[in-house]
Amino acid sequence: MKAAKPPPAEPEGLDIGYLSLFVGLRFNELVLEALHAAGFDGIRHAHGYVFQHLLGGPLPVSELGRLLGVSQQAASKSVAELMQLGYLEDAGSADARVRRVALSARAQAAIQKTRSYRAAWSRRLQKKHGPALDQARALLASVLEEMGGADAVRTRKVRAPR
Repeated sequence: MKAAKPPPAEPEGLDIGYLSLFVGLRFNELVLEALHAAGFDGIRHAHGYVFQHLLGGPLPVSELGRLLGVSQQAASKSVAELMQLGYLEDAGSADARVRRVALSARAQAAIQKTRSYRAAWSRRLQKKHGPALDQARALLASVLEEMGGADAVRTRKVRAPR
């Protein structure tokens, strides 16, 4: 017997959690497509969580793992992948047992491309939706605050979904 096809889910009927999640996911998909088209191959959404912690400067891999909420081994795996892709570089350390990494020039360029692309989309949406977009942003920021998630954003401690 063939399984019944579920009915379509209309965006207007979604709760704010799903709707904001799906908008964010689509926004990020568009950014990744632009990055890949610009030659930033291999970069994935999850890499942004690593980048956010290295914006302030080099960190030991163990500290990066702690900030990401993963084991040192998991952090080392991500670091190795990003180094192979050219997005991270060894930052040197006075202690040979401690490996410190930093964003490379390629990562900085990818971050700038990401910021410019996100800004272009924001201008495009602002032009079309005007003050309603500002109100939606203010509402979502207020909801995030109310639900206890704003501090993680402020301190760049948003963790990747599990």
